Amino acid sequence: MCRWIAYRGETTALEHYVTSPSHSLVTQSIAALESTASVNGDGFGLGWYGAHPEPGLYREIRPAWSDDNLRYLCRHLQSHLFFAHVRAATGTPITRPNCHPFACAKWLFMHNGFIGNWTRLRRQVEALIPDALYPARVGTTDSEAIFLAIMGAGLDDPVAATETTLARLVDLVGPDRMRFTAALANGKDLYAFRYAVNDRANTLYYRESEQGIVVVSEPLDKNPGNWIPVPESHVLVAKAGEPTRIVPFLYQHREAAE
Repeated sequence: MCRWIAYRGETTALEHYVTSPSHSLVTQSIAALESTASVNGDGFGLGWYGAHPEPGLYREIRPAWSDDNLRYLCRHLQSHLFFAHVRAATGTPITRPNCHPFACAKWLFMHNGFIGNWTRLRRQVEALIPDALYPARVGTTDSEAIFLAIMGAGLDDPVAATETTLARLVDLVGPDRMRFTAALANGKDLYAFRYAVNDRANTLYYRESEQGIVVVSEPLDKNPGNWIPVPESHVLVAKAGEPTRIVPFLYQHREAAE
């Protein structure tokens, strides 16, 4: 499965999280420790916010460990909110439009997971994307389709929009498996989800300091005590000017409210 990093906080160079740590994202692309795929070499991508409302985006199909451009970019790019992702494909082609993150308007999205039996369900999932947003569908992954469906559900409340979309997906998936460990951002606020149906959810951790918060698929060092795991069926909400919250997500939340 894929590995990713999301950061929100004081403006900093991407290298401090993507390339420099002892178990950096580039290292994880070669030797992930908490993934069903130890090698994530099917492309990589960066998404970051700067002076413009829409995010910058750089995606490449070669492995992260073999691209010198990535090290130069991470050393010189600075941002207060950025995503980085290394991909292990789950059946869709290795093309640039299929590499994460995905961007649409002011939003960034990246995903570690899959929809079981995607070939059978693809047409039904894509039907969740409103006509006005469908021109933004340039790749073939389930991840991009989920992102655009979430956008179509209304991102005034990103958690509610994601709950609505995933509830529809759960109905479509039926007895098949689905994993959804994903990050979503709008340039100010960061949301990170950990969820699965008929399966165990992919790992997700975070670490927070006065400088900011970093959310990762697996720790960037060999000391897991430095990191807090996000429980399954929960979402991390890191909104600008507010304390970080971990709240129940989807069915657990609904059952607790009944």
